[in-house]
Amino acid sequence: MLTVQQIFCRKTFVALSLTVSTALAAAANSLEADLAKARNHQDLTMIDALIARSKQAAQADPKSAASQYQLALAYSYAAEVAMELRDKKKSGTYAQAGVDPARKAVEISGSNAEYHRLLGEICGQIIPANPFLGALNYGKCAQDEIDKAIQLNDKLALAYVSRGVGNYYLPKEMGGGLELALQNLDKAIAINPNLTEAYLWKGIVLRKANRNSEARQAFERALQLDPQRLWAKQQLDKTPTQ
Repeated sequence: MLTVQQIFCRKTFVALSLTVSTALAAAANSLEADLAKARNHQDLTMIDALIARSKQAAQADPKSAASQYQLALAYSYAAEVAMELRDKKKSGTYAQAGVDPARKAVEISGSNAEYHRLLGEICGQIIPANPFLGALNYGKCAQDEIDKAIQLNDKLALAYVSRGVGNYYLPKEMGGGLELALQNLDKAIAINPNLTEAYLWKGIVLRKANRNSEARQAFERALQLDPQRLWAKQQLDKTPTQ
């Protein structure tokens, strides 16, 4: 039979564990909100500061999958914004830096679909800076990790967006193409009709297919969902009305 002191100690330990878990979850949510805000405004300076913050957390607790994931996510957002600003080399550098923490997150928690999705996306983000070598070295990683994410969770809408983006950049002769990209983006929208990224990329694919009217509708929907997304506005502005 447990003594009163033992019961008290156990309750205190549980309470402290819950407090720490709540604090960590709040910090992660805060970081992701800050990253989204910086991405919306294409603010690489702010993202660099968030990378530094995330790096400190990951170094302080290298066995934390969540900390490694947050660092990888920050690098992925930086790569995305650098690409939006037409700096492919810088985008590739950010993505390359994100591979290691993304792999660590997967190694620590291999059953987490989102961790696999992010690793696959980061591998894909490396490719545009050097299409031949990038595809040779990271193409399989991008495809395999996103496939694994969907295998683990076929309702993960962002995984279909990531796959659709990969299809957009991959020629039809190599297993990609615009129609396949649209199929995956529409799948993401069917799962989550409020996913800004799916509409944004759908607009880009539709414009590439010379379906400008439909592309504008997709960009307008993206802006309805996230009015602060500067890149969506830029894409809408550059899309012809016909």
